[in-house]
Amino acid sequence: MNVRFPLRRALTALILAAAPMVAQPAAAQFFWSPPDLSAPPLTDDAAATAMGLPGATAAEVKAGLAWNLRAALNVAALQCQFEPTLLAISNYNAMIAHHDAELDAAQATLLGYFQRTVGKGRAGQSASDMYNTRIYSGYSTVQAQKGFCQTTAEVGRQAIFADRGALNEVARNGLGSIKKSLVLAGEQFYGSPGYDYALAMPSLDPSCWKKGVLQPVCHQAWNDRIGVKP
Repeated sequence: MNVRFPLRRALTALILAAAPMVAQPAAAQFFWSPPDLSAPPLTDDAAATAMGLPGATAAEVKAGLAWNLRAALNVAALQCQFEPTLLAISNYNAMIAHHDAELDAAQATLLGYFQRTVGKGRAGQSASDMYNTRIYSGYSTVQAQKGFCQTTAEVGRQAIFADRGALNEVARNGLGSIKKSLVLAGEQFYGSPGYDYALAMPSLDPSCWKKGVLQPVCHQAWNDRIGVKP
């Protein structure tokens, strides 16, 4: 009997020691208080507009959602490697492996959309290729990279745990946030250090200079005129 209690205490201590090692939310990796990048699920009409697929049928919208999410996560796998804990590469690879059938069907459906709306044969294929190039470029960002990487990490995690055939639903719920993250949004309390600065240039008016020294009063008047605070 006496052996059980030390064993139980040892297991409890082990669990408590491992608790701090549990993965933290992606939000903590970049911001003290991250920007609100939440967005409502996309309706079919809103999705068709956001994805550049005017007149798409319900089936084509589903295909576009899945394919756009693939593009977004692919761009994230390329651009977000600077923060390994986001798991951008492994999320993308796992998503491809888990949802390969839906993605193959989505690609075929989108090709059918362009053959229906642009023309069969080479015209439709060319339009489809141009569309792929456009959406990949559309998910690339520089200034808003941190918000984009954080958001795609969250949506990518949802994608790899979603049932097969449900990738389009993950995209319907997450693409709005991903597109919102492409616009620079700073930390909620501290803004965007390094981006929201204004350069104060000295006045070049000769009357502001005496023996090569800029007169403080004149310089302050110049700053006031261009809206730069001291």
